[in-house]
Amino acid sequence: MPQPRILLADDEVNILKVLSAMLRREGYDVHAAQDGVEALKAFGQKVFDAVITDLKMPGMDGMTLLREIAKKDPDVPVIIITAHGTVDTAVEALKTGAFDYITKPFEQDDLKAVIAKALKTRELRTADQRVEPAERGRVPIIGTSAAIREVHSLIARVAGSDSTVLITGESGTGKELVAAALHAGSPRAARPFIKINCAAIPRELMESELFGHERGAFTGAVASKPGRFELADGGTLFLDEIGDLPLEMQAKLLRVLQEAAFERVGGLKTIKVDVRLIAASNRDLQKDIEAGKFRDDLYYRVNVVPIEIPALRERRDDIPLLTEHFVDKYNRRHHKMVQLVTAEAMNYLVNYPWPGNVRELENLIERLILLGGPDTIAADDLPEEIVSRQVPPPIPKMEIRTGSMKDIVKQATAELERDLITRALDETGGNVTRAAQKLGISRKSVQIKMKELGLRDTEPQA
Repeated sequence: MPQPRILLADDEVNILKVLSAMLRREGYDVHAAQDGVEALKAFGQKVFDAVITDLKMPGMDGMTLLREIAKKDPDVPVIIITAHGTVDTAVEALKTGAFDYITKPFEQDDLKAVIAKALKTRELRTADQRVEPAERGRVPIIGTSAAIREVHSLIARVAGSDSTVLITGESGTGKELVAAALHAGSPRAARPFIKINCAAIPRELMESELFGHERGAFTGAVASKPGRFELADGGTLFLDEIGDLPLEMQAKLLRVLQEAAFERVGGLKTIKVDVRLIAASNRDLQKDIEAGKFRDDLYYRVNVVPIEIPALRERRDDIPLLTEHFVDKYNRRHHKMVQLVTAEAMNYLVNYPWPGNVRELENLIERLILLGGPDTIAADDLPEEIVSRQVPPPIPKMEIRTGSMKDIVKQATAELERDLITRALDETGGNVTRAAQKLGISRKSVQIKMKELGLRDTEPQA
């Protein structure tokens, strides 16, 4: 596994040397820069996993460096270090996009902990489907299937409201992308979109992350710090994996949602906020309620508007479009010229069950762009797990028609789906529920497909 690469910027040479030595001892690959200009130049030449920068530097200060880095790659966590800390400065830095804010003097263990958390957050963030910097504001959700059209319709209907939304779906289906689309389509679009992954935050730090803390509230709280609710004031707060929120925090979250007010850890002042909440989970929260792991009153409070994201295996006709999108994306990113995915390769992609959903497809396409042929992705380029887990039916033979390759692939996909569903219904005596289980998709998805493909619902019972 490659060493995490960290960009360190500070105009004090001694501090730069001390921090560089400390980080290298921790196993990081460190690039040191003596000012913001030098750091930005290095950022444009190499890929970094995290940036640590002093706030006050000649030429380009830490805040300007933060803004420039956010333009180039908003997923890289930036940690601000300064001896000139105030709560207002902290709020400005964090709202601008800083991952965290540390005041001098600080303990090296505190910095190590913040860096470890930043790298873990980046790992989780890059594992999720994310929005390209050039695409921010339009938030593309690729697909034309009935299930995805329903998601688009729900987004259009509720984006302009302040209603709380609960997004559910398997890991890798694009829940954060839907949350970003809701924010981008709302009157709050110009205000902060603050994200927090509840599964990535240690239980003992969750309250401070959400609500902030005052100086001296606990060991290591050397300065006051705003929480995510405070940073999201006027905008949107996205709580990813809300099902991993500890029970005691669920009660406090419910109070904030009801009263739009809270106190920082160790604080007495009540802080009022105007925040729209969007939550997401890949868990069955109703089962968690039955098991005593999730509060039913919080569930009803966040589940005002439910949006379920279908698994990729339930929207197979979107796979050619998604593949085309990712090929184009990674051609541009890696300066490649792949122009064609062969019909045989596409046949395998459409039939694979995709347990990792869209994220797995995206990762595969990036790997194929990097390691495959110069201009074509063929079946021989696909990894063994894609080929071995299926026995693809013959590629449908059809009349060669005028039109784009996309249209031809779409037609082939529709014919393939019609054949698979027809065979599953034949084998189960026309029972839609059992056919859905056999195909590994939901009963509702089968019914939608049957309607789309002109197949009659032959199941005798509702």
